[in-house]
Amino acid sequence: MTGALHEYESLTYEEIAARAPSAVAVVPLGCTEQQGPHLPVGFDTWFAAALCCAAAVGARDRSDTDALVLPVLPYGPTPEHRGFGSGYVDLPQPLHEAVVEAALVSLAEQGFRRIIVWRGCGGHRVEDVVSRFAADHPRVRVVVPAWPFHDIWCRIADPRVPAGHADSFTTSIALHLWPEHVRVDRIPGPSGEPDWDDPKLDLAAVSSTGVIGDPRHGSPELGRRLWEEAVSSLAEAIARIDEPRTANRSSVAMNDLDDHGGSMGADR
Repeated sequence: MTGALHEYESLTYEEIAARAPSAVAVVPLGCTEQQGPHLPVGFDTWFAAALCCAAAVGARDRSDTDALVLPVLPYGPTPEHRGFGSGYVDLPQPLHEAVVEAALVSLAEQGFRRIIVWRGCGGHRVEDVVSRFAADHPRVRVVVPAWPFHDIWCRIADPRVPAGHADSFTTSIALHLWPEHVRVDRIPGPSGEPDWDDPKLDLAAVSSTGVIGDPRHGSPELGRRLWEEAVSSLAEAIARIDEPRTANRSSVAMNDLDDHGGSMGADR
């Protein structure tokens, strides 16, 4: 057998059919949007894919939980980044929900009974679509884990550092995982703080660089420690979906979805 055993796309349809009834399907949602002058627009997508795959391996090692990670969806709603003029693919909210729902329905039809939806961007609002899906599929347990990044940052780094978008958390992760893609000489200084609850949020109105917060405190070593904690947190969430094993009950976990405050809390 070739390919990674935790990657849905690496398996044949027969292999997927054999594992679906007992495996956890992990659906990573990415995003394509500006990440300041120093980071690539694909960061959210790269991070979601890498984190879900690493956590799937961690869940297997931790509790022998079988997890299959779907290909990451690289686009999502990102209207707040349009003001920078380029570097975004903005899906309207109804279209994004329709794509997510279609993915969930497809997995249910294949026999998956446990699904995790991982929001690669804090601006993703999936509670409505997941709730609708759960109501229509009462035998499927679907969980949307809370973002752990703010708590991780506060434990490992300096909680006084301003956060928001393309900040020191994001920059540290990039310096650890993809240092060749970080424009170190373009890391900007701090920016203003937006009103995250503004329905017409335009980050360009408060930041000339695209950064919200202060990215100057990032480092590869800090990124390594943040990465290890993030993987451990999601691996635990995947492993715990089996507790208790309730095949006839739907579960929607929407903990802390109102988690504004940057990638240390919710990168928009």
